[in-house]
Amino acid sequence: MTASSAAGQVRAMRIGLIGTGRIGTLHARTLSAHPEVTELVVTDADAMRAVEVAAALDATSVPSVAELFSLDIHAVVIASATASHAELIRTAARRGLPTFCEKPIALDLAGTREALAEVEAAGTLLQIGFMRRFDAGYTAAREAVQAGRLGRLHTVRALTSDPAPPPAEYLPHSGGLYRDCLVHDFDAVRWVTGREIVSVYAAGSAAGPAMFAEAGDVDTAAALLTLDDGTLCTATATRMNGAGYDVRMELAGELDQFAVGLDARTPLTSLEPTAPWAPDKPWPGFLDRFGPAYEAEIAAFIRALRGEIPNPCDGQEALAALLTAEACELSRTTGTTVELSTLQDPAV
Repeated sequence: MTASSAAGQVRAMRIGLIGTGRIGTLHARTLSAHPEVTELVVTDADAMRAVEVAAALDATSVPSVAELFSLDIHAVVIASATASHAELIRTAARRGLPTFCEKPIALDLAGTREALAEVEAAGTLLQIGFMRRFDAGYTAAREAVQAGRLGRLHTVRALTSDPAPPPAEYLPHSGGLYRDCLVHDFDAVRWVTGREIVSVYAAGSAAGPAMFAEAGDVDTAAALLTLDDGTLCTATATRMNGAGYDVRMELAGELDQFAVGLDARTPLTSLEPTAPWAPDKPWPGFLDRFGPAYEAEIAAFIRALRGEIPNPCDGQEALAALLTAEACELSRTTGTTVELSTLQDPAV
């Protein structure tokens, strides 16, 4: 019996975690506190960092990924560097292990499809970490759309604004602003609306620090997305939002209009004389804004590998979001509208 087929019968779990950076450490805390995780085993390319995280959580650390995979574990959580994701997913699939992996599977379509092919052949569970699907606001927006509370949806506005750029050495390995950042918005648009993105027109600017242009990237980007029912969506992102971390979605329909991410900590100041004051404590970063959602997605993974719920975000969802990001990058460089159908796998 494979680990994936047995997982639904397991109530005491030994989970392996690969990567103990910012998100990995948060996942480690969540897993170690889960009542059905009896042992957490962690590893990291920085062995001492894994030792320190394990010590703080009464977990076990091992010095290498190979040693972690040699253990009798029930599932694996991948929060390591992006470049390692695809191979780790394939390795887990070959061992029959249910897997949670932070986005992306890979930074290219070929690598993503190859990893998904191995997961499909193995018949294992693969959940991808698009945490906005577990955020209260995005969940409420999806429910409102499904219930028809907006009437015919005609306009969606999505945005992600980071307060400060990442280190220069990160940029060449990030995949670029569309694949690294806006991919969350692309997934959220599909999930909230229940529609597919069929075409994109995108533009980007590298007018900020020179490190973006040197990496072939942009610090600010915008895209016009057309959904399969004709709904229009704008998606924008920047690495240079000094006011704070700002992630929002607005949905406008013939009956009503709703906003996600608009609260007392949204780093947005209205200049209208009757409007509230500027936020006292704007969101400083993604871990603060989406902390509960990160915890909820791991809790959902435990339930999914136990067979209590269907996979809430499988690898095909990650592929669909990456297809949109790829189309945006192609549109930016060519100055043309790109139909997503032109990027579909010709073998399918």
